[in-house]
Amino acid sequence: MHSKVVLIAVCVATAFSSLFAQTQQPARPLADPLPPLSPTLYDEGIKTLVGRLELEKYKATIKGLTQFGDRRQGTDRNRAAVDWIEAQLKSYGCPTERIKYEYNPPPQTEAGRGGQGGRGRGTPGLAQGGGRPRGIRTRTGVNTDPMAQPDEKLRALNMQPTTPGPREEVFCTKVGTTHPEEMYIVGGHMDGHGWGEAANDDGSGTALVMELARVFSSPDVQTERTIRFALWNNEETGTNGARAYIAQRQALQGKEDPPGSGKYPEPKWLGMIQHDIMLFDHGMPRPDGTISPEQRPEADVNIEFQVTSKTAAESMKLAWLFEVANEHYATDYPATVGSHMTNTDSGPFQDLVPSISLRENERGTQIGSGWDPQWHQPTDVFTTYTDKDFRLGLNAAQTTLGAIATLTGATLKKP
Repeated sequence: MHSKVVLIAVCVATAFSSLFAQTQQPARPLADPLPPLSPTLYDEGIKTLVGRLELEKYKATIKGLTQFGDRRQGTDRNRAAVDWIEAQLKSYGCPTERIKYEYNPPPQTEAGRGGQGGRGRGTPGLAQGGGRPRGIRTRTGVNTDPMAQPDEKLRALNMQPTTPGPREEVFCTKVGTTHPEEMYIVGGHMDGHGWGEAANDDGSGTALVMELARVFSSPDVQTERTIRFALWNNEETGTNGARAYIAQRQALQGKEDPPGSGKYPEPKWLGMIQHDIMLFDHGMPRPDGTISPEQRPEADVNIEFQVTSKTAAESMKLAWLFEVANEHYATDYPATVGSHMTNTDSGPFQDLVPSISLRENERGTQIGSGWDPQWHQPTDVFTTYTDKDFRLGLNAAQTTLGAIATLTGATLKKP
């Protein structure tokens, strides 16, 4: 325990001293790769980019994803959603590719009423490191009862059971101008379950990543470094899509192909930023287990790193950079930094590269304690959420766009 406390203290001291030092310097894009340095000061060009994020466009993208129901992996609705996402990314001018892999779990991991499975976490120990729950807790879990969904059309849409076999996920890439061989990965998972529309888990994170891809893919935007926008599949089964990406592409990092071409199919990973469940921060359950119907005034964007990871110090620096970006560029809700990141697609990356996740609540101590009653439930549908909820997700998008624009040296071309 003593060594852990010392590590945290050293990391915090290093991060804050670096942040203070940077605020004494004039604004400029970062010129050096990770380990992440301190953020630059406010930049008017980045503010202009952040202003291109719009609440109605963000909502429309989430709404578009809900046409495929819960997008359960291993179903036709999931495959149709992958196709739709790819078509949207192409329409933004962001070149797409796909990862193809096999998912063949033991039968018991897909057991449950309606063939929809239980918790769907096929990786032992995945939930470790989420922090100790405190305060009032209420029951959580994955709904596996189709009759719990009162909307007959949605129930029918979600009826097809998952089957083992081939899987696909899509990503698109903004290639850097001066350092195409270095890359940040920005991700969210497009699959869900629970017999709803997976509007928040994780339509909200998927739409956020897609909106960032739209803004960065504008013809007048250029970045020094590369950005990859990844929409993972099979997160709900144990981050299998992210793991497939790592297995297939980790060894390709930074290799020019063909030699002398200046092209890097897999640039060197500088950081991984995940977005998973972005909308609902209504506070702790009441003593009777109910939740406030209104977004709480003190709602915030939770930025998490994993203190037990091999990249803890660098990941923490990255998290604090995002917090400062939130102060500069987010319009409504502040950000908080936490040291427990778990149960999402940044987990498989956390020992390989500085990794963080952005969420509506702390994953282990709050979402896991029932702070979001829609989590994996039939009520996770678009109409459940208000503009205050959607705006929390938009603020997370503003935070990430500001930070990634800073890290990649984003600029607007002059007319």
